Amino acid sequence: MLRWISCLMSMLIFVLSLLHVLSLNRDPLVSTFSIVAVDPETGDVGVAVQSKFPNVRPVVPWAEAGVGAVATQSFANIGYGSKGLTLMRNGATAEEALRILIAGDSARDVRQVGLVDAKGNAASWTGNECFDWAGGRAGSNFGGKGVVVTGKGFAAQGNILVSRETVEALAKTFQETPGPLSDKLVAALVAGGKAGGDRRGEQSAALLVKRAGAGYDGTTDDYIDISIYDHPTPLKELERLYALHKLFFFRSSPENLITIDASLCKELQSMLLDKAYKGFQFYAGPVNGTFDAGTKKALQDFMGWENYDVRIREDDKIDKEVLQDIRRNYAEWKKRK
Repeated sequence: MLRWISCLMSMLIFVLSLLHVLSLNRDPLVSTFSIVAVDPETGDVGVAVQSKFPNVRPVVPWAEAGVGAVATQSFANIGYGSKGLTLMRNGATAEEALRILIAGDSARDVRQVGLVDAKGNAASWTGNECFDWAGGRAGSNFGGKGVVVTGKGFAAQGNILVSRETVEALAKTFQETPGPLSDKLVAALVAGGKAGGDRRGEQSAALLVKRAGAGYDGTTDDYIDISIYDHPTPLKELERLYALHKLFFFRSSPENLITIDASLCKELQSMLLDKAYKGFQFYAGPVNGTFDAGTKKALQDFMGWENYDVRIREDDKIDKEVLQDIRRNYAEWKKRK
């Protein structure tokens, strides 16, 4: 009887201990590295993040056009995302918002968070109890555990990293990469991974960028929203998906437009005439190299069919990215045929 009671008491103690641990760790452990940034010229705000944690997209990155961006990680307080954006929307700087968030959080020592506001003010926090290596950069300023670090343009941070080199690579690559904010964010994240990244490995990644009126049909601010839920090489997959996103959702750049001359027109007419290719004949006229109304309509229909919607044009031009993709797909089909 005594042995049975002793066994029961041991089981009870174990259950109570387990419940206690679970109560302490009710927030998800999102050990990762990220960068939040703003482009003051375009107004783009965004977050790029990679983690040894599945489906990082709904947890870490938060952004709002004209307001700013937030990355909440370590034992992530997801409320930091919406609350941080609300504070900045109502006039708080990134630093002011950050200090308010951590001041009201009794578990701030296990949190890590980076914020940037629309004016370019950036701030980062790494709690004293975050797993090593852990720390952050805000602009040109570095901060370790237990301090709010502030700067301009971006905040880069990480925990459970191989070393500080990951955060330094995030910052350096972001600053040195030309082009739009999204290019800079992706390049920075990839560089962070190459510099060591999460010491437990890779699993998921996300890229979130907001721009006023830049959604698919111009009615939303959803410029880029890419998520890799679970993948052996999520950074490579992010690069692949980002390239696809640019092709199908970015509008044509004037410098990449080329005129459809007679030679190119014949090439397109032949392809659009080939009913076997898509099981549909887009063009029924002569292959004469004349880019007339019929050829233009056939090309527009084909581009809509192939999801190049935002690249459809009313003039005699086509952009290089679309032409390259059309040629590649047609050549691959003919090879398989």
